[in-house]
Amino acid sequence: MTTASSGIDGDTRQDAPRRPAGRRTQQQRSDATVEDLVTAARDLFAADGYAATSLDAVCERAGVTKGALYHHFAGKKQLFSAVYIREQERLAEKVSAAYRQVADDPWEAVFEGSRTYLEASLDPEVQRITLFDAPGALGYEAMRDLGVNCRELTMSGVERAIRKGAIPPRPAAPLTAMLYGGLSESAMAIVRAEDPKAAMDETLADLRMLFDALAARN
Repeated sequence: MTTASSGIDGDTRQDAPRRPAGRRTQQQRSDATVEDLVTAARDLFAADGYAATSLDAVCERAGVTKGALYHHFAGKKQLFSAVYIREQERLAEKVSAAYRQVADDPWEAVFEGSRTYLEASLDPEVQRITLFDAPGALGYEAMRDLGVNCRELTMSGVERAIRKGAIPPRPAAPLTAMLYGGLSESAMAIVRAEDPKAAMDETLADLRMLFDALAARN
């Protein structure tokens, strides 16, 4: 039952009925279903790969019906896209945390973010989703669009380093493209190497020399 109450202007209004404690809204239930599906899909894609993972398996693991899955996702590709976006967000968080550790030195901060980006590729689950399966499942253009977080972080880091005088003045976009593109290709080369750890060490040594050279002044 609703009760009448007086507003600040003296008018009488009806209070909205209260939702019973503990009951979730339709939006909350929908969000929870999406979260369950993305989490389940991420586990299966990381363990078995995109091709070997069925939507039936995802639904079973998430505890939802196939109809519920199709209510939120058009199919496996769109579900994989959601997982890929989540992985990129997690990676961006790690890169940002590494950047903040040495943010007082803008160019060194970009280096630390780049190092963290490469080291994340040593995680087998990250490899499977973002490096091995994403190119075939999504294609280059979709990967580029969905991976905007780390690319934008690189751009903002380069722009800040230029603005703070940590590296000589230059257009930020070309340098950002070279750095981000090079890091992405290096990550793929590292995970495909016979000795990924040795490949990582060699890549980071060259990255260090590159960053030092870019910071040098004539």
